[in-house]
Amino acid sequence: MPAASTQPAIEGWFAADDSGATHLIGGKCAQCATYVFPPRENNCPNPACDSDVLNLVPLSRRGKVWSYTENRYPPPAPYPAPDPFEPFAIAAVQLADEGLIVLGKVVEGTLAADLKVGMDMELTTMPLYTDADGVERTTYAWMVADARSKEGTAR
Repeated sequence: MPAASTQPAIEGWFAADDSGATHLIGGKCAQCATYVFPPRENNCPNPACDSDVLNLVPLSRRGKVWSYTENRYPPPAPYPAPDPFEPFAIAAVQLADEGLIVLGKVVEGTLAADLKVGMDMELTTMPLYTDADGVERTTYAWMVADARSKEGTAR
């Protein structure tokens, strides 16, 4: 039996560099330098810009908590949910270099009570679910920046 593989839950939203560090992929307007995430290659989101060219670029790996909440209920079908369901935190993180705010799941073991506005966060990946073919699907996630040394599974 072949070894189980790991694939992103959504292709093209994040990647790893040569050192294995994960970064998000965003679009950057060629005309006004506005950033967007999730990535796209056209239709600048800046209402003052009429450009239809966005270049795909790596985004900052670090940022600060802008807002956060906690999901306490499993998603409805057809979305996958672990059984039993465990609450998890969601953070809106303002990227350090771009100023863009990116919403994402926070790594397991971190709840809303562990977060505060202005806290330093760092990007990682984590398993999201295993699909019907046995492929582990991963997603990007935020973790408290100083947690890397404590987190053995951070990628």
